Amino acid sequence: DRINSPVFSSEDQAKAIAAIADKAGITGLTGNFLRVVARNRRLFAIPGMIRAFRQISAEHRGETAAEVTSAHALTAVQQTELKAALKSVAGKDVAISVTVDPSLLGGLVVKMGSRQIDTSLKTKLNSLKLALKEVG
Repeated sequence: DRINSPVFSSEDQAKAIAAIADKAGITGLTGNFLRVVARNRRLFAIPGMIRAFRQISAEHRGETAAEVTSAHALTAVQQTELKAALKSVAGKDVAISVTVDPSLLGGLVVKMGSRQIDTSLKTKLNSLKLALKEVG
């Protein structure tokens, strides 16, 4: 929340980002971009910028992007199998971005364009709970 806090000036944020970029060896266009974003108090927008860049980059390579949320980390084999399954649906290569959410209990939630496929155990249990309420 410090990136949204008015307590830290844009100068403070720019100095912090510059120090982090220097330590991480981020130079050139990317380093300068991060510094400009910090000076303009837009650090909170970086995750959205990264998502947009990944989407544009994937489209340029002839791929489509999918956001995958899993109850546990996927192995390399599982990721390869998932990419193949999604390719058969999309008709082109699919770049996946995987995040882990243990609250799903099991299964996956896949967002690809305007489609969402939810096979999570959490959703299935909630659906069963709702069906049981309607019966009882």
